[in-house]
Amino acid sequence: MRRLKGQPRGRGLFPPPWVSTGVRGAEPVPSALGLHGRSRGGAWSPVSGFQRARPRPAHLPCAARDPWAPHRGSGAPRALQAVLLQIKNMVKLIHTLADHGDDVNCCAFSFSLLATCSLDKTIRLYSLHDFTELPHSPLKFHTYAVHCCCFSPSGHILASCSTDGTTVLWNTENGQMLAVMEQPSGSPVRVCQFSPDSRCLTSGAADGTVVLWNAQSYKLYRCGSVKDGSLVACAFSPNGSFFVTGSSCGDLTVWDDKMRCLHSEKAHDLGITCCDFSSQPVSDGEQGLQFFRLASCGQDCQVKIWIVSFTHILGFELKYKSTLSGHCAPVLACAFSHDGQMLVSGSVDKSVIVYDTNTENILHTLTQHTRYVTTCAFAPNTLLLATGSMDKTVNIWQFDLETLCQARSTEDQLKQFTEDWSEEDVSTWLCAQDLKDLVGIFKMNNIDGKELLNLTKESLADDLKIDGYSYEKEAIENWISKKKRTSPMTNLVLPSAVLTPNRTLKMAINRWLETHQK
Repeated sequence: MRRLKGQPRGRGLFPPPWVSTGVRGAEPVPSALGLHGRSRGGAWSPVSGFQRARPRPAHLPCAARDPWAPHRGSGAPRALQAVLLQIKNMVKLIHTLADHGDDVNCCAFSFSLLATCSLDKTIRLYSLHDFTELPHSPLKFHTYAVHCCCFSPSGHILASCSTDGTTVLWNTENGQMLAVMEQPSGSPVRVCQFSPDSRCLTSGAADGTVVLWNAQSYKLYRCGSVKDGSLVACAFSPNGSFFVTGSSCGDLTVWDDKMRCLHSEKAHDLGITCCDFSSQPVSDGEQGLQFFRLASCGQDCQVKIWIVSFTHILGFELKYKSTLSGHCAPVLACAFSHDGQMLVSGSVDKSVIVYDTNTENILHTLTQHTRYVTTCAFAPNTLLLATGSMDKTVNIWQFDLETLCQARSTEDQLKQFTEDWSEEDVSTWLCAQDLKDLVGIFKMNNIDGKELLNLTKESLADDLKIDGYSYEKEAIENWISKKKRTSPMTNLVLPSAVLTPNRTLKMAINRWLETHQK
C-alpha cells in the first residue's frame, strides 16, 4: 500500500492513534469502513463508506447508517444516482397495525396469518389477505406481558409465553385454548419455539431453565438449564436434530433432541437478544453432513453469523464466520427470509437493516419506527416482512422481487462507476462525507476513482488512554519509558502513568478486523 504525501507514516488513511482528532473524546470508527459488509480484498472504497467519528451526547438517539447515503444527492455523479434510483422502491410499507395498547414484543407468520404479542398481555391474529384482525382476536389468558409467540409449522397451533410463567397453546382457527403448560420453576418464560416436525416445543425462562415439551400430549419431556443468565432466545436447526438457546450473559448453548448440551460459546459480551437459523443449508458435505447459517444478535450492537454442522457420528461444530456492524445501538431482533437470501435486524437505534446474506452488504435501511424495534419476521411463502416496536405498532413491508435482484447487482455497478471518477468526483464525495480535511491530501496525490479503490487499511494495534486521548500501546509505553511525564497531546504534566485500555475503540477495531480478515 502506498502512503499519501502529507500523511503520517504507519497508519494508511488514518492518522496514528497518538495523533489528536481535534476533539476530546472522539474515537475513530474503523468498523465504518465495512459497515454494510466486507470490502473485497480489504479494499477501502466509497461503496463501504468512511466516517469520521464525532462525539454524540448520550441523550441524543443514534440512527443506523444509510449504506447508499455517500452516493445520494450532490455527493455522487449523476450516472451513479441513476443506478440508486432503481433500488429506491425495493421495499414498500404497505400496512401498519396499531391495535396493541403497549410495546409489541414479538410477531410471527404462518402461511395465512400474522400473530403479534405485547406488553398489554394479549396476542392478536391477522389475515394476510387484507391484514384485518380475525373475529376471535385478541387472545386473552396471560396475566402479565406476553414475550413471545410462534406458529407450529402447519400453522394450526400458536404458542405464546409470558411473565406469568406459562406457555399456552392456541387453536388458530377458532382461538380456543388447547393447553396451559407451566414452567416447572414458575419463572417468567421469555421465549418459545416449535421444532420443524411440530412434535416438540421449547420454552426458555428467566431463571435459565429450558424445557422441551411434547407438543401433542402437552407433557414435559426434558428439562435443562444454563449456568448463568436468563434464556431470551431459541432456534431449532432446519433438520430438527438440535436447537440453540441464547442467554442474557451472552452464551450460545447447543442442545440435542435429548436435551444434552453439545456446545457452549461466548457469542456476545453484553448478552444475546435473539438468534435464528437460515432454512437453507449452506452446502451438503460428505457423509450427509449439512452446514447451516445461524445469526445471533446482542447488546453489543452486533449481528454475528455462524456456520453450524451436526451429525450423531461426527458430532457438532460451530464456527464463527463474520460480524455485521450496521447498527449503532443494541440489536434486539434478527431473522432470515424463507429462501435464506436476506437477513433483517431490528435495533434500539429504531431502525431495521436488510442484509444480503451472501455478500453481507446492506440492501436497505428502514427507519419508520419511532421507538426501539423489538421484533422482525419474514413470511414463509411471500416477500413480506413484519417489524414490531415499542411504539405499539407493527409495520408490514412488501419486497419487489425485480428491484431486489437489481439491488444485489448494484455493488458491482457502484464499483464500476467509482473507477471512472475523476479527482474532482473524489473530492466532491469526500466533502459529501464531511471529510473536507482530506481533500488536499487526495489532490496532492492525484487520487481518482481507480486509485481510491486501491487504497487499503492496515491492521490496528492496541490503543490506550491516559489523558483523555487514545494512543497506540507501544508508542505511549515508549514515551513513558523515556521518563517523559507530560501528555504527548497537551504537554501538561500527567497525574499518573497508569494506562487504561480504550475498550470502546478496541471493540470497534476488532469488529473491523473480523469483517475484513477472512
